Amino acid sequence: MRDGFGREIGYMRISITDRCNLRCRYCMPEGIRLAPMEEILTYEEIEMVCKAASELGITRFKLTGGEPLVRAGCPKLVGMIKGLSGTEQVTLTTNGILLGEYLDELVANGLDAVNVSLDTLDCRTFRQMTGYDGLERVKESIHKAVKTGLKIKINTVLQKGINAHEWEALLQLAKENPLDVRFIEMMPIGCGRKQEGIEGNKILSLLKEKYPGIHRDDMLHGNGPAEYYRIPGFAGGIGFISAVHGQFCADCNRIRLTARGELKPCLCYEDSVDVRGILRGQARDGSEGAKKRKEAVRDAVRQAVERKPRKHCFDEEEQITEGRQMVQIGG
Repeated sequence: MRDGFGREIGYMRISITDRCNLRCRYCMPEGIRLAPMEEILTYEEIEMVCKAASELGITRFKLTGGEPLVRAGCPKLVGMIKGLSGTEQVTLTTNGILLGEYLDELVANGLDAVNVSLDTLDCRTFRQMTGYDGLERVKESIHKAVKTGLKIKINTVLQKGINAHEWEALLQLAKENPLDVRFIEMMPIGCGRKQEGIEGNKILSLLKEKYPGIHRDDMLHGNGPAEYYRIPGFAGGIGFISAVHGQFCADCNRIRLTARGELKPCLCYEDSVDVRGILRGQARDGSEGAKKRKEAVRDAVRQAVERKPRKHCFDEEEQITEGRQMVQIGG
């Protein structure tokens, strides 16, 4: 399925909850208003959206949050989506706190890959950034995931004055393990506008200075816009997602489904297509009602794809219209 600019859209990010067991400042600040549970899509409703999307050519799905593993039954949902005809891949983004506990069940349900958000390897900094002690649990989860053979990516957001100096320590995870460490620029959404991040090019310059043999890796690592590099002697790769200073919208291949059932064509604009209203508003009984509801969901997915803008405006913050926090939109 192609959007209005000829881009092939085959990937959907699905936020299954806006709850989280951490309080990272740039994502989920204290005092944030969360959605009542009755406003969150059920797993059956999410499955219906994924089925409609897969029939239109979207074959890869990523479960996000909040923290997806705080919602009971998350591994079951992995299996539900993986079992749909046309699904090629189901992956998960997590903070890693509960990953070790649910890893076996996730793998048994067909999980293909996992991204772990980890911004520091220092216990005190971890508590400062997330509000909790939990670094050792995250590290244990990563080591356990490596042993399963899953594809693993570590997502790191560097911030000036907090963890910017830790790029080299985090890099060692890719040196010692067959996983990718990805440096992601701070996105100016919600409280992210108040945080000062580090440009991807600055980290890359430091890497080139320290590791002259570093070279571009054009092998496909995943579904996203990251640029990857290899360093001789490293077991894994290094990636950069430069949302602000590296325009990658020409290759954007995704839409997003929020926990409240909004299909978002682009992260930085408030524009969305309501699918929850369709799922709960159409007649629910009888084959004719089910048929109408299914087609209406398909139309909503088509609308979201058709309404994708040419590019985001992260480099022009005054143009950003999305006013919610990242945790509320499943960034």
